[in-house]
Amino acid sequence: MGTEGLEHAITATRGVLAGVTKDQLGNDTPCAQWKVSDLVNHIVGGQYFFASAVEGAAPDASETDYSAGDFVATFDAASKHTVAAFSADGVMEKMITLPWGQMPGAAFMGIAATDTFTHGWDLAKATGQSTDLAPELAAQLLVASRQSISPEFRSEDGAIFGPEQQAPAGAGNADQLAAFLGRTV
Repeated sequence: MGTEGLEHAITATRGVLAGVTKDQLGNDTPCAQWKVSDLVNHIVGGQYFFASAVEGAAPDASETDYSAGDFVATFDAASKHTVAAFSADGVMEKMITLPWGQMPGAAFMGIAATDTFTHGWDLAKATGQSTDLAPELAAQLLVASRQSISPEFRSEDGAIFGPEQQAPAGAGNADQLAAFLGRTV
């Protein structure tokens, strides 16, 4: 198993990040109580978190405001590190220790791809960009999410995932994924 899905998610989200302007950083997002700046920080910081977890290092607990600088360049560097970490020999079979337990590297890479992609969708929605991101990848992530996200991972406050929403008729694959993950499309 390679990192192609993760790389594709990174590419889709990077395209959205590149379209964010500084005057949009205060916009609301589909993520409850997050502004665009918070979402940018989560997306960039997430790449550092994924790489640290794979490498067995404690994640950086500092509150870096990536949105205050060149967040696209920082995302590029962080995602390159993430892909390299997941590409290391034996990582897919290795048990990764996370704050909520352990899981095989392949499963964690699936989470990393879904998180990266879905928050790219959130960012696109919040900044008026197209949410029709990487339709083939979105379809694959939707199938995997339907298999792995059970009702106990959902709550009204959206702690992990909100209740599944109905996507409008004719919605694209990324919008369908977002609705399944609890976003209003």
